[in-house]
Amino acid sequence: MTLNRRVVLTSLAAIPVAGFTAYCVQAQTTPPVYTEGGIAIDGTDPVGYFKEGKPVAGDASITHDWNGATWRFSSVENRDAFASDPETYAPQYGGYCAYAVSEGYTASTVPEAWKIVDGKLYLNFSRGIQNRWERDIPGRIAAGNANWPSVLQ
Repeated sequence: MTLNRRVVLTSLAAIPVAGFTAYCVQAQTTPPVYTEGGIAIDGTDPVGYFKEGKPVAGDASITHDWNGATWRFSSVENRDAFASDPETYAPQYGGYCAYAVSEGYTASTVPEAWKIVDGKLYLNFSRGIQNRWERDIPGRIAAGNANWPSVLQ
C-alpha cells in the first residue's frame, strides 16, 4: 500500500509542473502569421503584389481575417480573390522573412522587400537581406521549406 500511495502522491505533485511546462511551451510559440498589432504585412494588400507587381497599401475598411491575422486590401475585388484562395496570395512562411526562415529562425519583414517566385510571394526583413536571399533563391527556398513551420516553436 505504501508503494501505491507514493506513486499517487508523486503523480499528484507532478501535475502542476507538467501544466506549467505546457504553458511555457505554448507561451513561447510564434504566431503562424507575422503581424504588427494583428495586421498582416503592415497593411499591404497581398493580392496587389500579383496584380500590380508592387506593394499596394490596403484600406483599413476592406479586410479579411485569416490564419489569426487581419489582412487589408486595396479593393473589394482583391479581398474576395484572397478570401476564396488565401494560400495563393498569402506570403510564404506566414509573412516572416524568407531569409531568416531559411536560416532557422523568424524575423519581421517590410513590404518593399519582396519577390514572386514560381507563383509564390516571399518577403524579407530589408532590401539588403533580400539581396542576400536572392544570391541562391532555389537553395534558400529549399532550406526555408525544410525549416517551416518548425521555426515557429
